[in-house]
Amino acid sequence: QVQLVESGGELVQAGGSLRLSCAASGRTFSNYAMGWFRQAPGEEREFVAATNWRGDLTYYTDSVKGRFTISRDNAKNMGYLQINSLKPEDTAVYYCAASEIAYYSDTNSYANPMEYAYWGQGTQVTVSS
Repeated sequence: QVQLVESGGELVQAGGSLRLSCAASGRTFSNYAMGWFRQAPGEEREFVAATNWRGDLTYYTDSVKGRFTISRDNAKNMGYLQINSLKPEDTAVYYCAASEIAYYSDTNSYANPMEYAYWGQGTQVTVSS
């Protein structure tokens, strides 16, 4: 198993930036695809971004393309989500997740939360207007 702990969420003004971190422990992090999801109050959890085991393939939901960047450092067992040009609608709890599949040939699988076996506890991002 792998344990995930997110950090970096805070209250920021619209237009600001944040970098969320995901610290992994347990089994070898580089064996896992990694994703970020978010959940706003009263909403379902939604896909934000994902990357394969090596970090050279990345995928984003349309609403964050050009503003969010997912990355990972397997040597440090860390994942990251750089968030720029924050908008009030980005307010949510952000979750890091790991899949036991390192790479999906069907890229739609990266956006499916059911594909991820391991989840962190989440970190709150609040964007004020």
